[in-house]
Amino acid sequence: MSFNFNKEITTSAFVQPRRNLVIRTPLNQYNNKKAYRIEEDYTKLSVLYMSSTNGEVNGSGGGGNNIPPKLEPQVYPQRWTQLIYLSLLALLSDWICFSVAASPDSFEHAYPGASAANLIDIFLFTNVASCFLVTDVVSKFGLEVSIKGAAGIMTLGCLLRSGIPDLSWLDKLGIGLGTSAANAAISVDAVASTISGSDDLVQLVPHEVIDVLPNGISDQMDPSTLTEAARTAGLEPFPLLVLGTIMVGFAQPYFQCTPPMLSATWFASNERATATATALNFNQIGIAVAFLVGGHMAKNEIGINHYFGLITLLCAVVSVGTFLQFQNKPPAPPSYSEIEKLIKGEKEPPFLESVKKLFATPGFSIPLAAFICSISITNVVGTFIDDVMELGGVTDQLGVDLAGAGFELAILVGGIIIGGYVDRTKQYKPVTLACLLATMLFVLPLGLTDHMIGNQPLLLVVGLLGLGLSCGPIQPINAELAVDVTYPSDETAVESVQQVGGNLVSALMVPVAEWALNQDYEVSLLVISLISITCDVCLLTFACLSSLNSF
Repeated sequence: MSFNFNKEITTSAFVQPRRNLVIRTPLNQYNNKKAYRIEEDYTKLSVLYMSSTNGEVNGSGGGGNNIPPKLEPQVYPQRWTQLIYLSLLALLSDWICFSVAASPDSFEHAYPGASAANLIDIFLFTNVASCFLVTDVVSKFGLEVSIKGAAGIMTLGCLLRSGIPDLSWLDKLGIGLGTSAANAAISVDAVASTISGSDDLVQLVPHEVIDVLPNGISDQMDPSTLTEAARTAGLEPFPLLVLGTIMVGFAQPYFQCTPPMLSATWFASNERATATATALNFNQIGIAVAFLVGGHMAKNEIGINHYFGLITLLCAVVSVGTFLQFQNKPPAPPSYSEIEKLIKGEKEPPFLESVKKLFATPGFSIPLAAFICSISITNVVGTFIDDVMELGGVTDQLGVDLAGAGFELAILVGGIIIGGYVDRTKQYKPVTLACLLATMLFVLPLGLTDHMIGNQPLLLVVGLLGLGLSCGPIQPINAELAVDVTYPSDETAVESVQQVGGNLVSALMVPVAEWALNQDYEVSLLVISLISITCDVCLLTFACLSSLNSF
């Protein structure tokens, strides 16, 4: 049976969206050479796709048939496994990034002269550098190999940060894993502890390697540079902590930049925005976990050591599952738009060429500006949540932890609910504008200080949750919109550009916001001081106005 492919346009508020192919009429009604060429390409495509998916299309093998089965869109239950693993890896990566954001004082006491904000900045700058590579790596090696490799790098980075975890403390919680895991760690570490019996990973570094390192670096790797409390607790030297953080920052873009590609490869067209929102916003759950778990555990040097060890264990478990279950692509494409791309045999250019093409595409700068605005605001607020809550009168650690977790979970919930609405309606522009305006409104209570309208804890918490609900959805909505605007460009390249812009601006804004946090801007009516707002809120408001101006 022959078919004709016609274009179906999915409406968007202000751009021409991606085109989806729909089978509507028999080919013999359009008996022309072009139609036959489409049928011929379609047959060749089926053969090629079968060869790349172990001979299976639509769940049946090629067998001895001379004619391949008809290739039609189909979704598979495996897509949820793919989404779960990518989401968990994204969760872990941002958990690691913001691991000490909830207890910066404890971290700085353990590592005198270090700063939790600076460690986050190092992570973000590394993320930016890695984003320039992720598109070409995924294009060359495929999604499966890239994700598995990044998961391995992240696990190794966690190991550098924590050392070989001592999980015997889990027994105190009634978890039997602690003793067996601790015994396994002792067995592994015994091989590397022949010199001094220390548990530090520094002992795993060969003397030949240490000898060629600059004196400044090798001296800092010496455990004696740690404070007595940190050394007794088993914490790793600060340079190893930084190196591990850099490795995790390098791996993160493979989890942040690939959700649109995963959605396009595995999910139906009416599921893409929701799937993209879920994967992207699981980063926010990671930050929420950092506030809840980190705020509870990382109260002193021993707690920080146990905390880092727990993260390493969880990262290893998720990475093993990823190696065993994560796949490259389904037996058949999930949508006609993906079939069309395969028929055309499109090959994505190198990343830098893709960047030039993307910026030459009309309308691309609009979702890019909105994405950068959203990720910058959420990163800055997440980094300084402890200071923000203290200004608002919330000073107890549990209150700070719950508020920070609530903010991140609000981002996730807003992304899923509003992303689902956009999936159904394709109202990208009105929804984005509404979210930006609401973001400007909800960001104001975060910077109020003592005047006629003073710092009110309830107002602050309501503003924080409202900010998460309104600002969070901007990222997944405009990630998917950017893919639509630039179709048929590489989804990974699109998301990489957005992540480069968002994390670079975030990294630059963090030190500025740290300074502005202690600067007040007073708003007066005649001689009466109505409100006083910290300048970091003015900075975030300016980011919103800049994004609105692009519309």
